[in-house]
Formats: sequence, structure tokens, C-alpha cells
Amino acid sequence: MGKREDYISWDEYFMSVAVLSAMRSKDPNTQVGACIVNENKKIVGTGYNGFPIGCSDDELPWGREGRPLDTKYPYVCHAELNAILNSISRDLRGCTLYVALFPCNECAKAIIQSGIKKIVYKENKYPDSDGVQASMRMLRDAGVELVQMQFNKTLEISI
Repeated sequence: MGKREDYISWDEYFMSVAVLSAMRSKDPNTQVGACIVNENKKIVGTGYNGFPIGCSDDELPWGREGRPLDTKYPYVCHAELNAILNSISRDLRGCTLYVALFPCNECAKAIIQSGIKKIVYKENKYPDSDGVQASMRMLRDAGVELVQMQFNKTLEISI
């Protein structure tokens, strides 16, 4: 009897961790998760979009429209930045970031500065937005590899 052949790939595994992390987000509209993996295929950081530690997710707004201070945007910390800040390693040079949604321009800056060299993303909902265009430009200029992953496997575990 040989080994099982229908196991998931490393990319599918790490993207699954990113998607699972997104399920921790309390954002009613957009849930994003991220997973940082080093060159030895070890997870060194995870994160999801939410408010900073100590900031009440019951008191701060979750809305998308209205006056800027009455929306979530000035308060939410994105999944990518959370994964970087939550990492167990201070040296992320050469790591790969798996993320459910293509990073915004602010996260791109943190990704580049941290030394992450590859981004595997599930989807890019806003490819024509100024933020994503700026992000793509900076990431490409910095030599960060960008890979969109097709994530179609159904995960079934039998014990």
C-alpha cells in the first residue's frame, strides 16, 4: 500500500490557515486572514482584520459609510499588518505571505519593509482602485513576487 495521493499542497495548506484566520474577524462586511511562512515551511505569523488590542469592538464603529470617524476605516488593523506584528520572528526576510485579499497600499509598505518576498493571494476584489494600483507598483518595484492562487479544493478529513 502506497501513500495517500489526495493530500493538499503546501500552498493549499497555508492558504487554508489564512482563510481560517479570517473567520476570527468580527467585521460584518469583509473578513480577511493572513499567514506568514518562512523558507522552512514553518508558520511564523497569522492575523485577521480587526481593531487593535484593547479597543472595544462593541464601541468602535463597523460601518462603511458616513463621516470618516463614524466608519471602521480609521480603526481597523488589516490582516497583513496584524500577521507581521503578531509574528514570532522579527526577521521576516524571504518569507511568503498567504492572504485572502490582495493587500492595500498601506499593508504593501509594511510587507516590503519587513522583507517578505512573495505574496500568494486568493482574490483581488479591487484591482482598479488607486490603493491596489499603488500597492502593485510598490510591490513589483521592490521585487515581491505576486501569485494569485486558485483555491478550489474541498477539505475533507476522515479519522
